[in-house]
Amino acid sequence: MSTRTILFTTIASASLLACSAADQGNATVPANATTAAASPAGAAQAGLPFAVTPVAAFDAPWAMTFLPDGRMLVTQKAGQLMLVSADGKTKTPLTGIPAVDSEGQGGLMDVVLHPQFAQNRMVYFSFSEAGPGGKGVALARGVLQDGDKPALQDVSVIFRASPYVEGDGHYSGRIAFAPDGQHLFFTNGERQKFDPAQDPKATLGKVLRLTLDGEPAGDPALAAKGFNPAVWSYGHRNLLGIAFDGAGNLWEQEMGPMGGDEINLIQAGKNYGYPIVSDGDHYDGRDIPNHDTRPEFEKYKVNWTPVIAPAGLIVYSGAMFPEWQGDLFVGGLASEALVRIDVNGTEATKGDQWGMNARIREVEQGPDGALYVLEDGEGGRLLKLTKPA
Repeated sequence: MSTRTILFTTIASASLLACSAADQGNATVPANATTAAASPAGAAQAGLPFAVTPVAAFDAPWAMTFLPDGRMLVTQKAGQLMLVSADGKTKTPLTGIPAVDSEGQGGLMDVVLHPQFAQNRMVYFSFSEAGPGGKGVALARGVLQDGDKPALQDVSVIFRASPYVEGDGHYSGRIAFAPDGQHLFFTNGERQKFDPAQDPKATLGKVLRLTLDGEPAGDPALAAKGFNPAVWSYGHRNLLGIAFDGAGNLWEQEMGPMGGDEINLIQAGKNYGYPIVSDGDHYDGRDIPNHDTRPEFEKYKVNWTPVIAPAGLIVYSGAMFPEWQGDLFVGGLASEALVRIDVNGTEATKGDQWGMNARIREVEQGPDGALYVLEDGEGGRLLKLTKPA
């Protein structure tokens, strides 16, 4: 039994159905991490570089995005897309969302705006569904109709993962538009099936590149080798965050198994090694060789053991916290934390980890440069993080 296995025996015994520690356990928070609960509006908290203001509460929120006028769209796991006023006081469910299978780790997932949203009012979202062969993650879009009865109209599914398989885990489903405005990137988890991450025909365990209409536009070199034409990179596990930085670099985070959460710099055609290598181990105690043993695979830029259970990812670009411009922020589920990663060009190192006394499912940047985080689970709050008064 490896050293990593011994370290994580307690966590593994708490895991259910061999799921990631992100959704089933609690990781250890480092002793030097700062911890605080949400405070009254605008109040500073000792040891934290921001004030924490509760804005609204939701039923198991998963992701969010801002409209140009400061309102928000927030997804709830069970299948509701909420239109939320800028002050959080009004929440209206949109009609038009397809049927969602929300068992296990499934649900209504990411939500992002088309790069020309101001002109076309188009919204993209991901969700898990049942279909031939089992279940999978789908990418859809619709047109936001505002007014007395807000709705998504003309909704259509433009891409589905392949194949659909049995089980309720590791859908992933994160969306990022490319700087060229002509493509989007879509993450497909390996659905706790391990081998599909290395299967060239499957989209599972992959970062995909698609046109804005959902047509495959993956790495041509991989397609020439017989890969699914949507595949951009492969050898991934459960990819729950993806974002471009100002230089056009694509960053991704994914949950490791029992240890080995990762921040990756995504490059076309690269194999990131899972499940052949990982700095974590299988939940049943079987060892997985470390990345360093197989240099032919692309290695992470940052990893965590014990895990933080990352969820959500942004590249910060706001004026409110200029010292963090260009850095990555991720939420922490098992670690109940907000985590900052220092970025220097194409390299990254661990920054701060602030305890939030709740599982953090999502992190987003507001129009004024404030940070917004969504707590996981029933009653999960939207918190606004600002410079202390």
